[in-house]
Amino acid sequence: MNDMTTMITQSDFQFSGVDVDNLTSSEYTLVTLAIDMSSSVSYYNTELKQCIKTIIETCKKSNRAENLMIRLTSFNSQIFEEHGFKTLSLINIDDYTQIRNPSGMTALYDACIDSIEATEQYGKTLTDQEFETNGVLYIITDGDDNRSQHSLSDVAERFKKLKYTESLESLQTFLIGVNVNESVFKNYLDDFKNTVGFDEFISIENANTDTLSKLANFISKSISLQSQSLGTGSVSNALPTF
Repeated sequence: MNDMTTMITQSDFQFSGVDVDNLTSSEYTLVTLAIDMSSSVSYYNTELKQCIKTIIETCKKSNRAENLMIRLTSFNSQIFEEHGFKTLSLINIDDYTQIRNPSGMTALYDACIDSIEATEQYGKTLTDQEFETNGVLYIITDGDDNRSQHSLSDVAERFKKLKYTESLESLQTFLIGVNVNESVFKNYLDDFKNTVGFDEFISIENANTDTLSKLANFISKSISLQSQSLGTGSVSNALPTF
C-alpha cells in the first residue's frame, strides 16, 4: 500500500503527503523544515544534520506526536524534497543520514515559495476533509539568495496571500540565519524577514554543536506549542527562548 500521494503547487513545485485516507487522527500540525544545503554549509554539515535528527527524535517523544506531520526539504541551486508530509510513525530516523551533502548556490526565494505553497495546498486538502489543521514553517539558511527563478516580491506576495486563505487555522513562520557572523548577511536576512512577513527571525552567529543543539531545542518546543494551540483559532502566543 502506498501511504503517500504526490501533488503540484501553483508554481509547479512538486511535493508529497500522506494519503488522507490513511490518516487516523482528527487534527494535525503541518511542520515544514527547509534547510540550506549550499556549498557554504559544508564545514558544519554534520552538526546541522544532527540538529535535524534531534528535532525529529524529540518530536517523536512529544505528547503531540500523533498530531504532527513533518516535511523536510533541502535546497541549494535547486529544491529537493527529502520527504513529504509524513506522520512521525512513518519516519525512520536512520533515513536522515541520507540527506544530501552541501553543494551549489542558494535558491532561497524558491525554497520559501515551495514551502509556503506546499503547506497551503496540503493544509487545504486536510481542511476540506474536515481535519483541524494548523502549521509551522522554518527556513534555515546562511546567506543571500543567488539562484532563484522567483523574486523577493514573489515571496512576499505568497506569504501575504496565505494570510487571507482558509487553508489553515493558523500558520507560524520562522526565518533562521545560521552562521551569519558577518553583519551584511544578518542585516540582509533581517530585512528579508520584514519584507516577506516572517513572524520571527533568529540569528545564530556561529554554527557549532552547542548552538545547533540549542536550535534543535528551540524548534522542538515551538512545534509543540503551535500544535497545542490547535483549535484556538490563533498561533501559539508563547515562544520558547533561544
